Amino acid sequence: MILNASGCLDALTAPDVARGLDAFVTKTVTPRPRAGNEPVRIAETEVGMLNSIGLANPGIDSFRRDVLPRLAELELPIWASVGGFSMDDYADLCRQLDEDPVVEAIELNLSCPNVAEPAGSVAEIVAAARAATSKNLYAKLSAASGDVGSVAVAAADAGADGLSLVNTIRGLALDPQTLAPTLSTATGGLSGPALRPIALAAVFACFKATRLPIVGMGGIATGRDALEFLAAGATAIALGTILFSDPGAPGRVRGELAIELAARGLAEPEDAHGLAHREDPAMLPK
Repeated sequence: MILNASGCLDALTAPDVARGLDAFVTKTVTPRPRAGNEPVRIAETEVGMLNSIGLANPGIDSFRRDVLPRLAELELPIWASVGGFSMDDYADLCRQLDEDPVVEAIELNLSCPNVAEPAGSVAEIVAAARAATSKNLYAKLSAASGDVGSVAVAAADAGADGLSLVNTIRGLALDPQTLAPTLSTATGGLSGPALRPIALAAVFACFKATRLPIVGMGGIATGRDALEFLAAGATAIALGTILFSDPGAPGRVRGELAIELAARGLAEPEDAHGLAHREDPAMLPK
């Protein structure tokens, strides 16, 4: 299963790209409209991309009224990404989306590096969201946590149905001439190739700790990358930064993954699930 990472694809301006996915994840929506951070908000580096968008979005009312009906026309499963600054924010967003048949799953953005952290622990926020919706609930976590496996266990115990791993990690780029920060906020979230081994380690740890379904993301650009995430414990993968330079990546990665699987005598992506844990019999796929 191939999805997009939230915020890396506008399905309404690139519907053909979105239809190459198995499900579409929306940009994070918040209770009220947000303009986001001041420019400059994007910076390229030698090892990936920094962004400091700041959760710019139209707010939940406009999202439900204007965006979701148009997304429904794609005839794809829609995952809504939500973000807030308190437990009540997340609960209210989930409560509203629980009423909308267009939304198949909700992803809780608990780890955006470009805004203030929400009040309350991951467990408290997930529990509040769980009480507000019966839809599939995925907690999006950051590898910046000292022990992401323990955070994943807390999310699982609070009622998360799955995990999205990982969000971007804070980084800095300097202007080559002035040596001043390139981004208006100085730091931003790093995505792309440099994030991949960090994300892979988080998927490995969280699968071992929870056995929850995991959407793995972070620098995935090839079928080999996708295979490694599946082996580490992901049940699905999401493409992010690669979509900016290669809109055809979903089909290409899907084809490359099939070749990688066949070369190892594996018939389906599910056959690779958890294979990096094969030395521990309890971790073998059922």
